[in-house]
Amino acid sequence: MYLSGRERKTLEYLLKAQEAVTIKTIAAKLDVSERTVHRDLSTIERMLSDYHLALNKQSGVGLRISGVEADKQQLMSDIAGTSWSEFTPEERQTIVLSTLLETDEPVKLFTLAANLRVTTATVSHDLDQLEKELSDYKLQLIRRRGYGVRIEGKEADKRAAISSLISEHVDTSEMVSFLKQQAQAPMKNAISDRLLGLVNPGKLNIIEQRVAQARNELRYDLADSAYIGLVVHLALALERLQKGDTIEFDHAYLRDMSETSEYAIAKRLIHDLEDDLEMTIPHDEIGYITMHLMGAKRRVDQHYVIEDARLDVAYQAKEIIGYVSDRLGKDLNDNVTLLHDLVAHLEPSIYRLQKRLTISNPLLDEIMRDYQDLFTIIQEAVNDVFPALDFPDDEIAFLVLHFAAILLHDETDVDMRALVICSSGIGTAKMLANKLKQQIPEIKQVANKSMFDLDAIAEQDYDIIVSTIPLNEAAHDYILTSPMLTKPEADQVKRAIRKRKAAVLQKPNTQAKSRGAASDSKQKLEVTQTYTAAILDVLNALEVKRMAKEASMENLLVSACAQLAETGVIRHPEAVKQVLVDRQDKSGLGIPGSHLALFHTRSEDVTQPSFTVCALDSPLTVKSMDASVMEMNTLLLMLAPMDADPEVLETLSYLSSLMIEEESIQILESGERDRIEAYLSSRFFKWLTENIM
Repeated sequence: MYLSGRERKTLEYLLKAQEAVTIKTIAAKLDVSERTVHRDLSTIERMLSDYHLALNKQSGVGLRISGVEADKQQLMSDIAGTSWSEFTPEERQTIVLSTLLETDEPVKLFTLAANLRVTTATVSHDLDQLEKELSDYKLQLIRRRGYGVRIEGKEADKRAAISSLISEHVDTSEMVSFLKQQAQAPMKNAISDRLLGLVNPGKLNIIEQRVAQARNELRYDLADSAYIGLVVHLALALERLQKGDTIEFDHAYLRDMSETSEYAIAKRLIHDLEDDLEMTIPHDEIGYITMHLMGAKRRVDQHYVIEDARLDVAYQAKEIIGYVSDRLGKDLNDNVTLLHDLVAHLEPSIYRLQKRLTISNPLLDEIMRDYQDLFTIIQEAVNDVFPALDFPDDEIAFLVLHFAAILLHDETDVDMRALVICSSGIGTAKMLANKLKQQIPEIKQVANKSMFDLDAIAEQDYDIIVSTIPLNEAAHDYILTSPMLTKPEADQVKRAIRKRKAAVLQKPNTQAKSRGAASDSKQKLEVTQTYTAAILDVLNALEVKRMAKEASMENLLVSACAQLAETGVIRHPEAVKQVLVDRQDKSGLGIPGSHLALFHTRSEDVTQPSFTVCALDSPLTVKSMDASVMEMNTLLLMLAPMDADPEVLETLSYLSSLMIEEESIQILESGERDRIEAYLSSRFFKWLTENIM
């Protein structure tokens, strides 16, 4: 049966829906009138009957396709396998855009029209629509009679546009299937096929294997979306390099990044690909791979503010939390988890915004619908805290997830374990995890894994698996939900949990009650002991010194490092001093709203963790974290060995997060050792009992 492009999109939308959808929702999604949707439904119902499916219409609820899941999948597969003669305007414009981005030569208007089986007037109208989209990427559409149509702009901007097209139109599950070379897995539509055709499948397997190796070298995890984005970026880059399209990277910025671990990994990755593919890859490409790795950085349970996130970002995150707390009338200022999660999210996000890297949030519409008030408040907060940065709605929606996850948090003590498979990152995963715990009190523990970890998952370790994306080839039993966890989805999870709980309770030896209890208790004691030792190391190394006035900040650092060398904390004071001076040159270290400046670093010349408070007889002028100039009368020096244990780094990270609190500032500025030690001991104890024990 023939379907128009619009009818096909409506049918695909209904097949993918996890719950009933209204005519109004479909009309808004397709940008047509409700009357048009009503008119298309008769054709869709006839198509459904051919597959033993039916369209249920419930007044006040909406439309939903009912029938056997296998029949739904068959229909979806048949839709995907059909060569459509009619595309929707959005699909048509996507094909035109990908065609123009793929070539540097002008393309005749009649050629585009013939390929799409439409008139040249239709293509001309599509090009009018595309000009605004291209301007967002700093690209220009050149149209001249007798010449044709061509896209003009920098190679880096063209690549960004292609990557954005793939990200927008190809589902994560489709991309995973494509990466795994599972040709039998059908693409959901011809647009996916067209866009994935921009990369060479023969090279893709090699690239994916090398990126997987690089992923294992990182000290933090990558969301599936970031992992896929890096693979796609490399595949596109190598394709366009072979066509002679090269990019240039700012060499001064490349030198700055060359000291990072991400740069070293990117360099090895490029060299390995040169050997594998027997081609020369320009050095500038290392810079862009480093940007991807740094821009995708996210923390799971480790928060090393001292190393991986600047304190100015923590200060800005604290300001956002304060703004939101005031507007909501709910105090979130002491929530360490929220602060650390925001810092971990904001640092790479700010980096991406500054470098104009694409930020895409597939849950934007749902978040704006379900958390409209919170969205508006956070939008106002970021505009207030970051007046010079333009935060897109997609990024604000990610921040909403972090706040919503905390606001939904429930401490109910229950006994079932769930695994969440989520491709969008830690904010989305935490949102779903907390919704599960809030709506299903039996669920106590929720772990988050990547789609790429499926083969290594031991199903017996979990009572239920919940995924936000189809696991088409998975051998695991799972429940497919949206990240927002609708009521029908929650009911489905509840039924599965009750069934699982009944099965576990029927097993002999009271397995449900005793599993892992002894080992969990012992592990908790060991973890508590490790963190306690790290805290005591920092407190025992606490120094509070009175410093005479120095002519400059560099002279002050020379004196401070010399005194630490005498006590054996550092080996080569000149080397450590220079690292601290270089850090000051790159960004301000003064804490806004105080007379404190925090200098911190990790170095091979540092023998043990230390925290030193230097009270000055006379203030020095320094650059603040918000780029203003301020007077400093107390220098805070936080040092850690390069090979410090994770527990030490996390302890120092927590210590650094205290520096932006008003009470901490007042006590540190007092210069009284006993008072400072007592305060830090109290805060460390509270942190240990609430977050570690």
